[in-house]
Amino acid sequence: MSFRMNVPLPLVFLIALTLALIPLSVSQDSPQDYVDAHNAARSQVGVGPIAWDETVASYASNYANTLASDCTLVHSGGPYGENLAQASADLTGTDAVNLWVAEEPNYDYSSNSCVPGTVCGHYTQVVWSNSVQLGCAKAQCATGGTVVTCNYNPPRNVAGQRPY
Repeated sequence: MSFRMNVPLPLVFLIALTLALIPLSVSQDSPQDYVDAHNAARSQVGVGPIAWDETVASYASNYANTLASDCTLVHSGGPYGENLAQASADLTGTDAVNLWVAEEPNYDYSSNSCVPGTVCGHYTQVVWSNSVQLGCAKAQCATGGTVVTCNYNPPRNVAGQRPY
């Protein structure tokens, strides 16, 4: 038994064109992807949303390209808060944010410190309530892999202050 559908040629062309325009894979590196990943973590602790800022993003892009020469993670020392991530394979922006957020169990809110022997500063920067502007970028490393940087304005992670 065969099934044939009579579809006008212009509609077939439109469907084919539409399918050709749909990306086959989602890179998770768009500004909205970074913002969404940050805001998901922020909402979990009752912190207001962070928004994309082109000036901060430009700074992040310039610094990511600088890091790409050897992908050694060294903080820029610039005017913004900063989280860095590097992987020998392709690391999406969403992956990088998820790595930072994965430090959440290491943060002890009652003592406002990291659990001894752990790291939690990347997480606290993601959820820092006073940081309201975000810019992130990804670059391919000359040595292979990728580097991702996110910058935050105003910068935080101030010793002795709670992130939220």
